[in-house]
Formats: sequence, structure tokens, C-alpha cells
Amino acid sequence: MKTRRLLRTVACVGLAAAMMTAMTGTAAFADEEIVVGGIFNITGDQSSLDEPTQRGFDLAIEEINAAGGVNGKMLKAVYDDGKTDTAVCASNAKKQINNDGAVVIAGFSDSDFAYAAGAVAQEAGVPFVSTGATTPDIPATVGDCAFLCAFGDDVCAEAGADYAFQELGAKTAYVLTDNSMSYTTNLSDYFINHFEELGGEIVLQDYFSSGDYDDAAQIARYQALGEEAGILFMATGPDDASTVIEQFRSAGVTGPMISGDGWDTDLWGVAGDLANENCFVCTHFSADDESEAVQGFLSAYEEKYGTAPENAFAALGYDTAYLIAKAIENCGDDVTPAAIRDALENMKDFPGITGTISYSAETHVPDKTVVVCQAEDGMLKFRKNI
Repeated sequence: MKTRRLLRTVACVGLAAAMMTAMTGTAAFADEEIVVGGIFNITGDQSSLDEPTQRGFDLAIEEINAAGGVNGKMLKAVYDDGKTDTAVCASNAKKQINNDGAVVIAGFSDSDFAYAAGAVAQEAGVPFVSTGATTPDIPATVGDCAFLCAFGDDVCAEAGADYAFQELGAKTAYVLTDNSMSYTTNLSDYFINHFEELGGEIVLQDYFSSGDYDDAAQIARYQALGEEAGILFMATGPDDASTVIEQFRSAGVTGPMISGDGWDTDLWGVAGDLANENCFVCTHFSADDESEAVQGFLSAYEEKYGTAPENAFAALGYDTAYLIAKAIENCGDDVTPAAIRDALENMKDFPGITGTISYSAETHVPDKTVVVCQAEDGMLKFRKNI
């Protein structure tokens, strides 16, 4: 087992070196550094998503520098903890731009924090790449300096509706929505619209607020319907996912549940084996992918951190760092925020391990494939690409 892991690690380092050779040419090492900001919610409700994201991002920065940097210059990553607080995230963005000299900033798995930091970066003319936030209107709302590495909530929710209707045969749906986050309210709206377009019926939409750990009233209203819905779409954040599963399953609800990438987290926490009962997640990446790039990433992550990637957000962080590095490489000697912004906007067919990324002046949200996984034996197992 150790030998196989070592071989995969060697392969990954070789692959990273090959990628960066194409980006750096034969430029010799230079003492100059290019400062890249990273703001992640390492503490608070978003930590289960953002900590793996920062790990993936930092792994990529380490690989890039080990392969010679970008155009002979090293990348210096400066990190700050957003503490799952929008005001702190905005303050961090200002500090990284004004004090640290960051020419580009990355971060966040939730849109509310991307809006906060992105607005500061936009005002300063510094490009901001959200690693995992998925609200598709972030660039339009924040401005032309904002980009998403992930697909939008519309794509994710519509894939969930397609899978439920076409693969699971669901013709009716119950929707539970956390009304305290824009991510979850958007996700449920997109799901409902597309499920009804497919010919499905929403039998009930109910609400709760994150941190309300008693779903008895919602469960009672669902069970009063008299029969199980064909699918239960659970629009919750990561911290509530396992609790919602545990409470609904413990009350005797057996219908299949599906959610977006907010469920790409520890579903088994308080739910235990109940999370293995007919639960599906629409997300960005699957460790079941046998490609050399994906397996190399998995091996390198385990070698660096002593554990497999906790979720797909680690892969998004990894992709974001390489995406930024490629944009900087395309700037040549003109490594300014404005030049990096333009290089990102002109990016075409960037080969990330979470999918191919292209941008244009019309859209700063990539059109990527959604991976549907099923919770099974304490892991998320690949089911379908949509």
C-alpha cells in the first residue's frame, strides 16, 4: 500500500512538473515573488468545506513552486481566516490588497462570503476567483473582476432534478429549504423550476433556518401528506446535512434524498449508517475517477496531509491555484491585477481535475459537468456525470 502511494506521488509530481514546464519554459529562478491571496473560513460553519479547499490550494502552490514557479517567479500565498463572518472576509480582502500586495485573491465555498470579499477586490480592481461558491450571478453582481471556479447553482440543481426524474423515476418531490442562506434558497428555486419543467410535481416546500436542530414540525408536515414523495430535495448547508438526514430517517422517512454540493461533507456525523440509505449528492468531483491527473492529486494530497481529500472542495482549491498560475503565466512580464483579470477572462479549455474551465466577456462562470454520487459505506460513490 505504501509502495503504491509512493508511486502515485512520484507520478503526480512528474505531472505537475510537466504542467508547469509548459507554463514556465526554461526561465531560471528569480528572487521576485508574486503574492496570491487566499481567504478561507477555517473556523465557523463553513470550515468543513473551506479547510479542505485551502489545503488543496496550498498543495497546488507548493507543486507549482517546486516545478519552477511561473515564468521564473515564485508564488507567495498569503492566507487569512474569514471566520465565517462576512465583515471579517471583507476586511481580510482589504488587508491582503493594501498590506500584503496581493495581485489576485481566491477563496470561499459559499456565496455570501464571496460577495463580501469580492466587492472589496472589485473596488480595488483586483481579480477575485471564488473557489467553491456557486451562485451564478456573483460576477454580474460583484463586477468584472469576479470569477467562479465552480459551476453555478442552476447547473447543479438542474442536474439533481434530471437525476431524480430520469434515473430514480421520481415524479413528485418534497423540498426542504434553509431560508437563512442565499445558496440554499437559490438551489431550491432552481430545482423546483426544472423539476416542474420535466413534468414533476412539488407536493410540499417547507423551510427551516440553519442551526435549528429540531425538524419535528417539518417532518410532521411531510408525513401528513400520507405517502412518500418520489424524491426529497434537501437544500441545506454542510453543518445541517447530517442532522437533517438523521432526524428524517429516524422518524421513518425512507424516500431517496438528494442535495447539491453543500452535502459533499461528512454526512455520517450524527446520522451514522442512516446516511448510507438512499442519499445522493450533486457535486464537482469524484475520487472514483481513474484518470492520471485525478489519481495523482489524490496521492499527493494524502502524502502531504496524511488523509484522503475530505470532499470535492479540496479539488476545487487545487484547480483554482493552477488556474490562477496559468493566468499569471499568460500575462508574461505584465503581472498586474488588470492583466491577470484579462488573462482569466480570455481563458479557454483550462484542464482542471473538476472539469474544463473557459470564460468569456459574457460569462465568468464555467459550464462544467456535474458529478452525481451516492452515499455508501461511509463514502460518496460515483453514479453519473450530467
